[in-house]
Amino acid sequence: MKRLADALFQTAYLSLVTLFVAFSVIPVVVAVVLSFDARGFVGPFPPTQFSLRWYDRFLADSYYHDGLVTSLILATGATLIATVIGALAAIGLHHATFRGKGLIQAALLSPLVIPNVVLGFGVLIFASRLGILDGMTRLMMGHVLITFPYVMRTTAAALVGIRASYYEAALSLGAKPWRALWQVTLPLARTGIIAGAVFGFVTSFDDVGVSLFLTDAFTFTLPVAILAQMRANLDLTIAALSVMFIVATVLIIVILDRVAGLDAITGRGVYGR
Repeated sequence: MKRLADALFQTAYLSLVTLFVAFSVIPVVVAVVLSFDARGFVGPFPPTQFSLRWYDRFLADSYYHDGLVTSLILATGATLIATVIGALAAIGLHHATFRGKGLIQAALLSPLVIPNVVLGFGVLIFASRLGILDGMTRLMMGHVLITFPYVMRTTAAALVGIRASYYEAALSLGAKPWRALWQVTLPLARTGIIAGAVFGFVTSFDDVGVSLFLTDAFTFTLPVAILAQMRANLDLTIAALSVMFIVATVLIIVILDRVAGLDAITGRGVYGR
């Protein structure tokens, strides 16, 4: 009876894993195949003829290019600002002992649970009250708001594994608090900070909800451009664009691993040293 139960459990587990993998991989495979479809419309799958027409269309479309440039600049800038703010906030709250610490931490992490549509509308109203009409400035404000909680949360998690005696030992040896923070705390929390920055960059680059409220006629992100094109004229350029991003992501990971090693970039953690 026990062996039968184990066999049923194993079968159910493998079935769930197979379904999850299929659910994750099949859409990617379909997008890759359709990106080479030679037809001028979204037709039945699989395609009967193949070509690079949709890649050529993307390379020749300035609308997508403008959105891509804006998204890269915005995601990079927002991630850099959010990394500094989020890491310092996490370190400050980690060492703080005042009452209300948990309330402040919950307020700073609230963008993780508040819908992006609400955040985007709120930033739009706030920027309007300040007289900020520039699209890039408004987008930067919104994207910093949605990215810094990731850095703060992962940094706070990394700080839990760092013994307070390390920081105190540096102070006892004559180091000033800022030097102990720079040379002891930050290197040990490197894994959490970089992980949060990566999550923040991806979140910023992929955001639609906040960006829809903060863009203008001349400043828009790539996801907003894709959404606009899908509403106006749906074609397979979007599939080609998706495949290009998949390839770019894989290449970046491979290059980082070959040049420096992913362990050296993200760190091995406190207990792996």
